[in-house]
Amino acid sequence: MPTRNDIRNVAIVAHVDHGKTTLVDAMLKQAGAFAAHQQLDDRMMDSNDLEREKGITILAKNTAVKYHPKDGGAPITINIIDTPGHADFGGEVERGLSMVDAVVLLVDASEGPLPQTRFVLRKALTARLPVILCINKTDRPDSRIDEVINETYDLFLDLDADEDQIEFPIVYACARDGVASLTKPENGTVPADSTSLEPFFSTLLEHVPAPTYEADAPLQAHVTNLDADNFLGRIALLRVEQGELRKGQTVAWIKRDGSISNVRISELLMTEALTRKPAEVAGPGDICAVAGIGEIMIGETLADPENPIALPLITVDEPAISMTIGTNTSPLVGRGGSGKGADAKAAGKVDRKVTARQVKDRLDRELIGNVSLRVLDTERPDAWEVQGRGELALAILIETMRREGFELTVGKPQVVTKQVNGKTHEPVERLTVDVPEEHMGAVTQLMGIRKGRMDNMSNHGSGWVRMEFVVPSRGLIGFRTEFLTNTRGTGIAHSIHEGHEPWFGTLTTRNNGSLVADRAGVVTAFAMTNLQERGVLFCDPGTEVYEGMIVGENSRADDMDVNITKEKKLTNMRSSNADVAESIVPPRKLSLEQSLEFCREDECIEVTPETVRIRKVVLDQKDRGRTASRAKKA
Repeated sequence: MPTRNDIRNVAIVAHVDHGKTTLVDAMLKQAGAFAAHQQLDDRMMDSNDLEREKGITILAKNTAVKYHPKDGGAPITINIIDTPGHADFGGEVERGLSMVDAVVLLVDASEGPLPQTRFVLRKALTARLPVILCINKTDRPDSRIDEVINETYDLFLDLDADEDQIEFPIVYACARDGVASLTKPENGTVPADSTSLEPFFSTLLEHVPAPTYEADAPLQAHVTNLDADNFLGRIALLRVEQGELRKGQTVAWIKRDGSISNVRISELLMTEALTRKPAEVAGPGDICAVAGIGEIMIGETLADPENPIALPLITVDEPAISMTIGTNTSPLVGRGGSGKGADAKAAGKVDRKVTARQVKDRLDRELIGNVSLRVLDTERPDAWEVQGRGELALAILIETMRREGFELTVGKPQVVTKQVNGKTHEPVERLTVDVPEEHMGAVTQLMGIRKGRMDNMSNHGSGWVRMEFVVPSRGLIGFRTEFLTNTRGTGIAHSIHEGHEPWFGTLTTRNNGSLVADRAGVVTAFAMTNLQERGVLFCDPGTEVYEGMIVGENSRADDMDVNITKEKKLTNMRSSNADVAESIVPPRKLSLEQSLEFCREDECIEVTPETVRIRKVVLDQKDRGRTASRAKKA
């Protein structure tokens, strides 16, 4: 079969924070993708605001570098797909792997293979892609290169890799310094026999197969991602498998339902570094973008009008977590941060989206580019059940919508169960925990409460212990905050979906009840002083509250209705302690993720562009009391 030797397609996969995006940055710089005078940011591929804030890759992105071989041969285009490390964004990983011919598996020289490493490697091996192992961060003082390589070999064997897949080349790198070598350096040092990524580039050219194609085959191009442009409208990213794609060409668009219609390619774009540039033609193996097809979806095929042949649809893993997302139904809907004064005036400038139609349209738009998400109708016309891979993926969606001006009511995350032989099965996770030895007992106790069973434990002799647990997914909802508290902020925990097991029974993960406001008003310092010995408060003085809003965590197991708006009575009599200054303990501010963890079944979260509030589903105190008494009688 003919081969295109002027192009290579490769994906970089790894566990979160092992250095994928930093390595891509170094490749772009050393391949001459930027002018000498250009001001460059760190992690250039993380272009999304949320990605920069959280320090993780959320969306799979592609870039291309022109590599000039040192022997003076013709330049070779290397298309690089930077994939997320979180399993929550697994749909992005699967799409990225469908575009490439090989993967670079990046592993931290100290941490070694972790749950997400297992996840992305399993996907690559299933797709029968060759693997290049890159041991990154060799300069870490606690690096243990030999052990990490042995652990990686064990992981390959554990995933049933065949002989060809296990015979992989190994590159040692310090991506931050832009240095790679084929010779193993000493632990804790940067490779000394190289000053650039040249050994890494040469390994890519040698071990990444060049795209092959059939000489006279009809056009076949697979849509793997979608983007939008203010001038061009919807843009489809695709890989050309066979034939050629030209600007202005009429092609057959094979939809997901099997129907076929003819469309015209109004614009053809090819990626160079971080920009897309107009092109006239894209051949087999090229990764390009086309405009002109307004309703195209991920997984569909562009083919020859005379001989349309569809490519297989992209399949993703089943969702494991669901939550209800609906319109904001609180008394403060549309009123901004505090609903008062200057805040309300400033908030009035925000383009607020509070209707059911706007929320539903936005969720439908998300489905276009996110293949791992599902939106189901509920009994209420203004609320929908959104299912995804994990808590983080759904929290990112809510945070994105909130920044776009949406006001939402979000329910507590739930697990998506399924019936197997008439019995209920729930999703389970494989949790890997790295903690100092002195916190081992606290973590074991924490996992015992959450029905986790220990599968493996190893001690590297460095004072740290690695433990692996299999735990139900719902046991990990609200786990991270408690875990970090119990390990004094030193513990590292990562989990990966492991499958489904029979229902584990009831889980009690939050022992404390809530402090619930019993009336509307404004929080006073006087009321806070009297209430802070009852538990931990979440509000500042001056914050507007309403009946049913949760203002703190009770120190006891049951909920308590409190008056947090109580004012000090003024009289004409001066008491002996009138001038005693009262000290207020600073309130605990909960982020969106922490609020989702804190939530109980009868509670939900009000999300607005300015604030995140936790509230009871039923706001009226008397109605909640009646519901509770009926539940006790039942």
